[in-house]
Amino acid sequence: MIIRVFRATVREDRIQDFKVFLTDSAIPHVRRQPGLVSVTAGLPRPDSPATFCVVMVWESVAALQAFAGQDWEQPHVLPEEDPMVLSRQIDHYDMIGLIS
Repeated sequence: MIIRVFRATVREDRIQDFKVFLTDSAIPHVRRQPGLVSVTAGLPRPDSPATFCVVMVWESVAALQAFAGQDWEQPHVLPEEDPMVLSRQIDHYDMIGLIS
Protein backbone atom coordinates (compact mmCIF):
# COMPACT_ATOMS: atom_id res chain seq x y z
CA MET A 1 0.00 0.00 0.00
CA ILE A 2 1.06 3.58 -0.69
CA ILE A 3 0.53 6.53 1.65
CA ARG A 4 0.11 9.84 -0.21
CA VAL A 5 0.44 13.04 1.85
CA PHE A 6 -0.74 16.24 0.15
CA ARG A 7 -0.24 19.68 1.66
CA ALA A 8 -1.58 22.95 0.26
CA THR A 9 -0.73 26.42 1.45
CA VAL A 10 -3.72 28.58 0.65
CA ARG A 11 -4.06 32.32 0.10
CA GLU A 12 -5.04 33.98 3.38
CA ASP A 13 -8.19 35.47 1.86
CA ARG A 14 -9.27 32.07 0.45
CA ILE A 15 -8.96 29.84 3.53
CA GLN A 16 -12.72 29.45 4.02
CA ASP A 17 -13.24 28.92 0.27
CA PHE A 18 -10.62 26.18 0.24
CA LYS A 19 -12.17 24.49 3.28
CA VAL A 20 -15.52 24.37 1.45
CA PHE A 21 -13.82 23.13 -1.74
CA LEU A 22 -11.96 20.43 0.20
CA THR A 23 -14.99 19.13 2.09
CA ASP A 24 -17.58 19.51 -0.70
CA SER A 25 -15.56 18.70 -3.85
CA ALA A 26 -12.04 17.34 -3.42
CA ILE A 27 -12.63 14.73 -0.69
CA PRO A 28 -15.82 13.35 -2.31
CA HIS A 29 -13.93 13.17 -5.64
CA VAL A 30 -11.10 11.16 -4.07
CA ARG A 31 -13.48 8.87 -2.17
CA ARG A 32 -15.06 7.75 -5.46
CA GLN A 33 -11.76 6.44 -6.81
CA PRO A 34 -11.20 2.69 -7.10
CA GLY A 35 -8.26 1.49 -5.06
CA LEU A 36 -8.54 4.14 -2.36
CA VAL A 37 -8.29 2.57 1.10
CA SER A 38 -8.74 5.73 3.20
CA VAL A 39 -8.60 9.51 3.10
CA THR A 40 -8.23 11.89 6.04
CA ALA A 41 -8.17 15.67 5.80
CA GLY A 42 -6.45 18.00 8.24
CA LEU A 43 -7.58 21.59 8.67
CA PRO A 44 -5.09 24.34 9.49
CA ARG A 45 -3.92 24.78 13.07
CA PRO A 46 -3.67 28.27 14.60
CA ASP A 47 0.15 28.20 14.30
CA SER A 48 -0.08 27.47 10.54
CA PRO A 49 -3.39 28.99 9.52
CA ALA A 50 -3.09 28.59 5.78
CA THR A 51 -1.84 24.99 5.40
CA PHE A 52 -4.20 22.07 4.78
CA CYS A 53 -3.21 18.40 4.68
CA VAL A 54 -4.81 15.33 3.09
CA VAL A 55 -3.50 11.83 3.85
CA MET A 56 -4.59 9.07 1.50
CA VAL A 57 -3.84 5.37 1.50
CA TRP A 58 -3.97 3.59 -1.85
CA GLU A 59 -3.97 -0.15 -2.51
CA SER A 60 -1.11 0.11 -5.01
CA VAL A 61 0.86 2.39 -7.27
CA ALA A 62 -1.35 1.17 -10.13
CA ALA A 63 -4.47 2.40 -8.29
CA LEU A 64 -2.78 5.72 -7.58
CA GLN A 65 -1.76 6.02 -11.24
CA ALA A 66 -5.36 5.37 -12.32
CA PHE A 67 -6.35 8.38 -10.19
CA ALA A 68 -3.44 10.78 -10.74
CA GLY A 69 -2.06 9.64 -14.11
CA GLN A 70 1.39 8.47 -15.13
CA ASP A 71 2.94 11.44 -13.36
CA TRP A 72 1.41 10.19 -10.08
CA GLU A 73 4.25 11.59 -7.96
CA GLN A 74 2.95 15.10 -8.67
CA PRO A 75 -0.16 16.67 -7.09
CA HIS A 76 -3.49 15.92 -8.77
CA VAL A 77 -5.08 19.38 -9.05
CA LEU A 78 -8.72 20.09 -9.81
CA PRO A 79 -9.14 23.27 -11.92
CA GLU A 80 -11.19 25.14 -9.32
CA GLU A 81 -8.42 24.60 -6.75
CA ASP A 82 -5.66 26.44 -8.57
CA PRO A 83 -6.64 30.09 -7.85
CA MET A 84 -6.86 29.41 -4.10
CA VAL A 85 -3.45 27.76 -3.61
CA LEU A 86 -0.05 29.39 -3.20
CA SER A 87 1.98 26.16 -3.04
CA ARG A 88 1.61 22.38 -2.88
CA GLN A 89 3.73 19.59 -1.50
CA ILE A 90 3.23 15.89 -2.12
CA ASP A 91 5.04 12.97 -0.51
CA HIS A 92 4.67 9.20 -0.87
CA TYR A 93 5.54 6.39 1.52
CA ASP A 94 5.35 2.61 1.43
CA MET A 95 3.02 1.48 4.20
CA ILE A 96 4.58 -0.87 6.72
CA GLY A 97 1.44 -1.72 8.62
CA LEU A 98 -0.62 -0.42 11.47
CA ILE A 99 1.40 0.58 14.50
CA SER A 100 -0.39 0.80 17.82
